[in-house]
Amino acid sequence: MINYDLGGKVAVITGGASGIGLACAHTMARSGADVSVWDLDKDAVDETAESLAQYGHRAHGAIVDVSDSARVDEAMNDVVASLGRVDIAVCNAGIGGESSTSADYSDKGWQQVIGVNLNGVFFTQRAAIRAMKATGGGSIINMASILGQVGFATASAYAAAKHGVVGLTQTAAWEHAADGVRVNAVGPGFIETPMLTKSLDQLTLDFLATQHALGRIGKPEEVAELVAWLASDASSFATGTYYPIDGGYLAR
Repeated sequence: MINYDLGGKVAVITGGASGIGLACAHTMARSGADVSVWDLDKDAVDETAESLAQYGHRAHGAIVDVSDSARVDEAMNDVVASLGRVDIAVCNAGIGGESSTSADYSDKGWQQVIGVNLNGVFFTQRAAIRAMKATGGGSIINMASILGQVGFATASAYAAAKHGVVGLTQTAAWEHAADGVRVNAVGPGFIETPMLTKSLDQLTLDFLATQHALGRIGKPEEVAELVAWLASDASSFATGTYYPIDGGYLAR
């Protein structure tokens, strides 16, 4: 496993107690970072923080609904107070949401997905930029999706939010490059996370695997490796870019 040389850095990871976020937390802690895990499930946050202690660095947990801008600001300020700074922010928290055609999509379902998957990324990105500017910069990685580039039937809110995340990323990268803040987006294909495996039956999962050139669903750890590289100084010339990690899905 690669060490991304993150010693002395502080990382905030939203949705950090499961799936891709959890894999990112372990990869960054393994590489020397102090990690603040944000999620909604207190038991999962506590368990994750405890598991990160094995790497010998500080672990911090917070219960955060990223669709609540005031709570996001409060939590980011607490990270600075507790860990001293913020160098890395992985805006990963997301939900799958309602599965309906555009004509049938409900107001409630739309607002829920946009609230977490788009507004939540914006609120976290904004709070992170403010914290990073105070200490000379940092790296923000926004979790988009392959659906940040293409559509997918019955997922209009999800696709709209993820396309929006790419736009937020590109805009903030230009706005805050002079502040030393790099902003990039990652676009996973279908990844073996609880959000996916709990919502789809095996027949559907098997079909989705065939839609990737590599013939399989991805693993959270594979996404985390890309995220950690973008968090590190090894990616110092990377900003404003959308990086698919999709097993060839978009190459069709």
